[in-house]
Amino acid sequence: MRKHIANVTTAEDENEINLTPMLDVVFIMLIFFIVTATFIRETGIDVNRPDQDQTQVVQERGAILVIIDNNNDIWIDGRVVDTRAVRANIERMHAEDPERPVVIQTAPNSNTRTLVAVMDASRQANVYNISIAEGA
Repeated sequence: MRKHIANVTTAEDENEINLTPMLDVVFIMLIFFIVTATFIRETGIDVNRPDQDQTQVVQERGAILVIIDNNNDIWIDGRVVDTRAVRANIERMHAEDPERPVVIQTAPNSNTRTLVAVMDASRQANVYNISIAEGA
């Protein structure tokens, strides 16, 4: 009877599961999926930021300057303009000198929606030379 009990205890010790091969397989699969993963690139708005030299040239030629302040007010020619009147103002100024580019100066806390509205109004006014400058 004693032999039988000794055999049962040794059988219980032999039933351990070795997890090392399973962890190796999991790490190999993880490395495989990381290497073969494709990264999605989000599409966005193309922004032409002026260089330092271009900014000085634009100021000499007298660009159409549109300023968006922290309160999302739009300033053209030193006066506040409604969003719906931006296109008419840019068309008028562009008709005077068709070579004048539009420079949109934005405040750091301004809303992107206002910037996009001004850019759309500029494009609707047939002005395609648009630059964005960050204000102080």
